Amino acid sequence: MPVRHFGAVLSMEQWQAAADKLQKAGIDFVIEPHVRFKGEVGEQATMFFLDPSGNALEFKAFADMSSLFAK
Repeated sequence: MPVRHFGAVLSMEQWQAAADKLQKAGIDFVIEPHVRFKGEVGEQATMFFLDPSGNALEFKAFADMSSLFAK
């Protein structure tokens, strides 16, 4: 996302639970929850939305947490 944002990395289970809860709550996502690079090295789940003050938030999870800082 090409804007300044705060991010948090969750486990895949925590990410899915949060995505489900936020979708049920009707959150207006900037980037809908989805999995990128499915089945590939670097597989990751991500979602972006704005907090009440307009700050961009990213919640992300990796299929393999060792790829978190991989280049």
